[in-house]
Amino acid sequence: MSDIQTAFITTTDELAALCARLSTEEFVTVDTEFMRERTYYPELCLVQLAGTHDVAVVDAQAKGIDLAPLGVLLAKPDVVKVFHACRQDVEIFLLMFDAVPLNLFDTQVAAMVAGFGDQVGYDALVQALTGGHIDKAHRFSDWSARPLTKAQVDYAAADVTHLRTVYERLMARLRVDGRMDWVGQEMAALADPDTYRVNPERAWERLKLRTGNKRQLAMIQAIAAWREREAQRVNIPRQRLVKDEQIPEIAALAPETADALAKARGITSGFAQGKSGQSLLAVIAAAKALPEGDLPRTEKPRDLPRASPALVALLKVLLNAVAEQNNVAPRLVASSEDIETLALGEAEGNAALEGWRGEMFGRDALRLIRGEIALSAQGKRVKIVEVAGRGEA
Repeated sequence: MSDIQTAFITTTDELAALCARLSTEEFVTVDTEFMRERTYYPELCLVQLAGTHDVAVVDAQAKGIDLAPLGVLLAKPDVVKVFHACRQDVEIFLLMFDAVPLNLFDTQVAAMVAGFGDQVGYDALVQALTGGHIDKAHRFSDWSARPLTKAQVDYAAADVTHLRTVYERLMARLRVDGRMDWVGQEMAALADPDTYRVNPERAWERLKLRTGNKRQLAMIQAIAAWREREAQRVNIPRQRLVKDEQIPEIAALAPETADALAKARGITSGFAQGKSGQSLLAVIAAAKALPEGDLPRTEKPRDLPRASPALVALLKVLLNAVAEQNNVAPRLVASSEDIETLALGEAEGNAALEGWRGEMFGRDALRLIRGEIALSAQGKRVKIVEVAGRGEA
């Protein structure tokens, strides 16, 4: 596509004409450039699009431009929208159009199915499948600054031009290997809007904190949920509002006044006395007033069953062996949590036992646990062998 001139789109009419042409394509490659260092929500700066005869960089911040034609294109079910590592791009479009692009394809996920390793980078994938190289000179550009240079526009456009070849060659490889159904299952998760939406009530889980104090846990949950909503309201990064490590300290202090809140590490008097500080104090007061029966349940680590570390390690050897044999990324086949629950004998709802994962790994994992198969080093590889001389699996 090097002979196609890149169009720099700055008006709604230009965008509508482009999207009308692209709507007749079998697939369209898509990328975005955005800024998020100073905001909670991503600030969309550019949208890059490429079809068979079009390469365009859309200035999302051009005065008066309406991106509605792009939303119409992304909603067309008969046009595949090809991204690489799409989650942040899709989050932007979900916020903008209240819908996930239909018929979505992520080359990073497909590359894991095709044997390119865990979360392969775009540069590495381009080099492996096309022999091309990505110029990294403008990777850290301020995409919100105007005017953009020709070099910046060319850099942005290159992401979607190389992506067309990457997609075509990945698809050919997946068809030959008979793995199109595998990819389809992975794309289904990416098509779910809940994949991208943050539930403030579960924000505390990312802190990975443990406490046996129910009241303090209620405080932590309430403060984390408040931080998420407040960061959204004022549109600043959650860590800039209140850092992770400050949350348990504030919960332990359980302040009732602005002066008491200001004693927490990193909390200024101005913040404590302002709108955000006052709303935080109200949340803390509500958590302190919760009846005992409404407090969250706390984990008791000593009561939790623990999987045998040796069995977990053995299952991981099996996972790596079958992943190597089938040339697929192990992380895509089973997560650490899947392995742990299998080792505990908990099979219900385990993703590693479903679909192609079950065929490749899950069934053998259960057989290994039951002692029906064993693992043997043969040459430079690990092989599955039947127990009691029943031959190689």
